[in-house]
Amino acid sequence: MANFGFSRLILSDPATYAFRSAERLAVKGDAVLDAMAVAQNLPEALKDCVYAVGSTSRTLIEGRTALTPEEAVARLADQSRRGRVALVMGGEQRGLSNEELAFCTDFLVIPTSEVQPSMNLAQATGVLLYLCSREGRKPAEKAVAPVAPEHEGAKMGTVRALGERMRQVMLEAQFLNPQAPQHILMELERSLLRAELTQREAELWLTAFKHVGRAMGGGKGTPGKGAPSRGPGQNG
Repeated sequence: MANFGFSRLILSDPATYAFRSAERLAVKGDAVLDAMAVAQNLPEALKDCVYAVGSTSRTLIEGRTALTPEEAVARLADQSRRGRVALVMGGEQRGLSNEELAFCTDFLVIPTSEVQPSMNLAQATGVLLYLCSREGRKPAEKAVAPVAPEHEGAKMGTVRALGERMRQVMLEAQFLNPQAPQHILMELERSLLRAELTQREAELWLTAFKHVGRAMGGGKGTPGKGAPSRGPGQNG
């Protein structure tokens, strides 16, 4: 990150908290470590972002289409006009899981040889940050120019809150399968992110679903009368 001028680093549920030991290897990277933040999970890490792209070596994931590194970097630059954006990298051993990639608006794949398709985390990060630095915009940083309030993109944290409220209402309306609601909800949330709502629009949708939930009798996520009793929802 220091090589290419990036400074905002957020670790999601790190495997170790022995961060100071990294100082021995992070030559001239002290500023990055000093400003680093830690989040309990990936949604928390992305809550203030309007767009996120995750990196993986897998090309087929739940019917989604992988971006090339160049396409991903161009989208990061374009979306940064709406607010903060993020480049999401997985752990060294397993990378990002399907569930973690589901929290990202898009995902990218770095083309590699069939002889060795996977890349070391630091190498993959270096390739992508180099491309970002050439693009002239920085992921996980604020947009170069301040974003006007009326053009501020919907934060992923707000969209997640909207998704949770939608889950409650749609379960009450028997639209979702109580045993596996998450797959459809993730699709709906990604469609909202692709729609590029403003923060105000997302908050209006959230308020609207709160009122709908109350009108339906609370919208607490339990199936209505006549709905099959099949236990709590599981990830799809």
